Amino acid sequence: MTEVAASDQLLVVIDPVARRTDGESVRIAKDVLSAGATTKVCLPEGPEEFARALARRGSRRPVVVGDDRALLRAVSLLHRQRDLAGCGVSLVPVGGVLSLARALGVPTGAVAAARAVLDGVERRLDLLVDESDGVVLGALRIPPVGAGGATGGADEADMEGVGGIGGIGGVGGFGGGVSGLGGHAWLRTCQSLVRTLAARPTRVASVPGPGPSRLRVEVDGVTLVDLDQPVETVSVTPGASGGAEVEVRPVSVGAEASPLRVVGRRVTVSGADFRYRADSVVSGPVRTRTWTVREGGWGLTLPS
Repeated sequence: MTEVAASDQLLVVIDPVARRTDGESVRIAKDVLSAGATTKVCLPEGPEEFARALARRGSRRPVVVGDDRALLRAVSLLHRQRDLAGCGVSLVPVGGVLSLARALGVPTGAVAAARAVLDGVERRLDLLVDESDGVVLGALRIPPVGAGGATGGADEADMEGVGGIGGIGGVGGFGGGVSGLGGHAWLRTCQSLVRTLAARPTRVASVPGPGPSRLRVEVDGVTLVDLDQPVETVSVTPGASGGAEVEVRPVSVGAEASPLRVVGRRVTVSGADFRYRADSVVSGPVRTRTWTVREGGWGLTLPS
């Protein structure tokens, strides 16, 4: 835990999404920070300008004004620049995606968060790093295969049948031509048929929902679950003291299966193509991915 001096020079990077969604909170945060420290304010318009601002920060302490995605972007850039060990990050949460900020303990009000930047302490936190230099700050989750898939639609044959007969619903147009065939009686019979068909319940095509995944999950080289055991979800969360909390929920057969929970430093997931959600970002599909815990790998300013 490191004391944060209010006299530090701050690089205040204001995410463009925050400026568009809540300009008033951005203004308040900027005013509080500028009143308490020497600040340089950057207004990047895109990812490249965001990256350049961080790369050219000099000795200034970076303060991100934005949501979870902006925080994740900043930490990812500092990780790729190999600067996380010596550079703590501060956050003033502004935007619509703030669940990670809340979970980390950052105040969500503009004034309280800006005060914490000025008067708080830097705490070193664990994070997960994968072999492609991706980082996970809060939680990683692998959902069931096909989660969020398409919904079913009406049976096409039924729809065509109703639509075709429905075209005769304007059968009055045939009235003059069929008068010699019994006219009104034929018309009443046809209209009754149309009403009967239209009242038939439409069959809905059966579309399978999300299905189980078949994955091999290894923790510190030991197989926790293998490909022959389908699983519903896998989640990995940076814990404390260099350990990641791993939870695997097997598919239940009969009685509900208990989740498997272990703590380890290195987690490898492999199998058929799978997607995963790391914090607020969905990645994949991949066939294998390994996450390793970096103990105290990044610093975040929190209320003292």
